[in-house]
Amino acid sequence: MPNPAAITLAERQSRLAALRTLMDAGGIKAVLLGATASLRYFTGLIWHASERLCGAIVHADGRLEYVCPAFEREKVAGIVGVPGEILTWEEHENPYALVAGRLGTADRLAVDDQIALFMFLGLRRAMGDERLADAGPLVGRLRRRKSPAEIALMTRAKAITIEVHRRAWQSLTPGVLASEVTHFIDQQHRVLNGGTGSSFCIVSFGEDTSLPHGGETDRALSQGDVVLIDTGTTLDGYNSDITRTYVFGEAGPHVRRIWEIEKEAQGAAFAAAALGRPCESVDDAARAVLVRHGLGPDYQLPGTPHRTGHGIGLDIHEVPNLVRGDATPLEVGMCFSNEPMIVVPGAFGIRLEDHFHMTADGPKWFTKPQFSLDDPFGDVGDFQP
Repeated sequence: MPNPAAITLAERQSRLAALRTLMDAGGIKAVLLGATASLRYFTGLIWHASERLCGAIVHADGRLEYVCPAFEREKVAGIVGVPGEILTWEEHENPYALVAGRLGTADRLAVDDQIALFMFLGLRRAMGDERLADAGPLVGRLRRRKSPAEIALMTRAKAITIEVHRRAWQSLTPGVLASEVTHFIDQQHRVLNGGTGSSFCIVSFGEDTSLPHGGETDRALSQGDVVLIDTGTTLDGYNSDITRTYVFGEAGPHVRRIWEIEKEAQGAAFAAAALGRPCESVDDAARAVLVRHGLGPDYQLPGTPHRTGHGIGLDIHEVPNLVRGDATPLEVGMCFSNEPMIVVPGAFGIRLEDHFHMTADGPKWFTKPQFSLDDPFGDVGDFQP
């Protein structure tokens, strides 16, 4: 099965137009995008963040200007996705003064909320506090609602990762090290995703599964161990992020009970995701299941130590989040993880993580939730290469 089409120039131009509409409404004359996922989202330019400012100025009047070190000009010119003028600065020059000089003396600049603090401070010295604003609300309002093209890319990325999970499960043998499974998962992602490996990978066995992001030891797998694997890859920059938890061998009654509660909590969170309801209501629904079973409450353990879910897209963790205090209404196009992990301290942890996106008819899974504890991939279907 061929991969979905990459994001087109027309879609990026539409995103820029939508951003300019929000800028006009907020009295913002320009937005500075740093070397972040938002730069890629709007312009197609992919750049690794460093101590040197490289980004783009989106002007409300329709201009798009790239800013980069002079010695990087040729490279930037060859990889921009949306055409625009390229402004450069030499090593002895102040790039923040260059940005300031592209605006009128009273114009307000909204700054990418993911740039480094030292860059913001440089802009502050060049322009003053009164002329700077936070671009996060403007950018987040657009990025949180995914287009059909973005949904298609994430659907494929997640299908690839589910198949990698299945192959990892089948590969497990007594004594295998967590690091060896991590390497295997990266290889399989490369095989199925055109050479792109894992964007991250957590492989935990036994007691290490009680640590949400894994332990520091390279543990060997033993019979009866709980196995927790959390991994993902990217497709045209869009992320997958899926966790499966099962047992290598026969599961004991306590593990079975907690696994079933986790499964119920994940299902309750999904059922609670209704258009117009606040994001926090999904977290509330998952925690209510745990309380009914005598776990928690709140973040107390045994129970769920973190939020039920996070937004996902070009960044693996995006706003809004499925967490208490996030009152953002659920809208069509929003994409979330659903992972109300249950931790039994010093013993084991169970995390089932799948993602869903909001449609006009309510939530829709990207991937089928885990089939069962004993047969984790019994209903995933055949993967189409």
